[in-house]
Amino acid sequence: MTPSFWLSTLDPVTPRPPLPGDRSYDVAIAGGGYTGLWTAYYLSHLAPELSIVVLEASYCGFGASGRNGGWASGLFPVSEAKLARRYGPDRARAMHAGLADAVDEVGRVASAEGIDCHYAKGGTISLARSPAQLRRARKSAAFLERDAARAICNATDVLGGVYSPDCAALHPARLVRGLASAVENRGVDIFEGTRVLSLNRGTVVTDHGTVTAGTVVRALEGYTAQLPGHRRALAPVYSLMIATEPLPAADWERIGLARRETFTDERHMIIYGQRTADDRLAFGGRGAPYHFGSRIEPSYDQVPEVFDSLRHTLTDMFGIRPEIAYRWGGPLGIPRDWMPSVGLADGVAWAGGYVGDGVAAANLAGRTLADLITGAESSRTALPWVGHRSRRWEPEPLRWLGINAALRATNLRDALEKHPAPAR
Repeated sequence: MTPSFWLSTLDPVTPRPPLPGDRSYDVAIAGGGYTGLWTAYYLSHLAPELSIVVLEASYCGFGASGRNGGWASGLFPVSEAKLARRYGPDRARAMHAGLADAVDEVGRVASAEGIDCHYAKGGTISLARSPAQLRRARKSAAFLERDAARAICNATDVLGGVYSPDCAALHPARLVRGLASAVENRGVDIFEGTRVLSLNRGTVVTDHGTVTAGTVVRALEGYTAQLPGHRRALAPVYSLMIATEPLPAADWERIGLARRETFTDERHMIIYGQRTADDRLAFGGRGAPYHFGSRIEPSYDQVPEVFDSLRHTLTDMFGIRPEIAYRWGGPLGIPRDWMPSVGLADGVAWAGGYVGDGVAAANLAGRTLADLITGAESSRTALPWVGHRSRRWEPEPLRWLGINAALRATNLRDALEKHPAPAR
């Protein structure tokens, strides 16, 4: 695996020891990313008498939690309107309010635990840079006219934008490392280099022994498909990123992002960026192919044509040709209906399927799982994603054909919007 920019800026990882043989705990958590660690963190506060273990195949933050774009956002992949049709307007509003609150909660815990994750709540802006994008943006109640949008992010061809205050830029690897230390300080055991081979009610089998537990938590996100019986639960789809060398002050005076607002635009193929604390542009996007059989390999983190496209997009957006210092990627978890879920049934709990918006969502999921496991009554356990089960992805080769066809179609839609066919 090529290390992310985020990891490259920190001291080298010192792995924790693996599971030292068969053990018994009250709660066993498979996955040492945000979801697993937040669950352990809040469980240790709600029920300090519980014995809790986190089992991680590599090291905490190896997956998406240490490689993402650093957006702690209130975004949810299912629109509030669609949630309202399915669950009613009150529950739909509660879902989005819970995510907005999670943005602040991440910052609160980081401050309380002394985690210097470069948290900056500047909000996020989605720019409209073509007539078709402008038509979509104008449908939002948070629409900004051209000058107001450019005052936040002075990209090229800006016609308007949509701004939300519910987003913070942060350093994701600093957050996940600090959270792992905070969890250990609260008495939770973390074993790294311990691959989960299977999990069922009461049992987690690993390559270093078997853990028995009253409650088992699956928190593997994009790696869920590697578990027996879960191959079609979440599709691991790759997102790739680049980070520039630090940009000069003159560039930033022109570009803006003075409050470290995160940014994207209204195209269909998702892109995402932030101004880092050391004045780089960290920028990423989808577009890498889905691999047959939900395969995950280190080599898939590197797709030169996607990196070239990301650099071209930065040049197109900001009129610069920056030196690219880092290139990396990794898989995220996509449910068939794009609906994240949290739940507990028959002694097995789960959370995930964040579709790339998991930094704040995992915090809310962790608090929700802690409530479900301890039986605590809270408004979180009534949120629409609790108990939701997405239907499984199609078997291969239909899964490979469908996902990659959708990626190509999305690219084509963006190309047609940018260069529409001439009228006859």
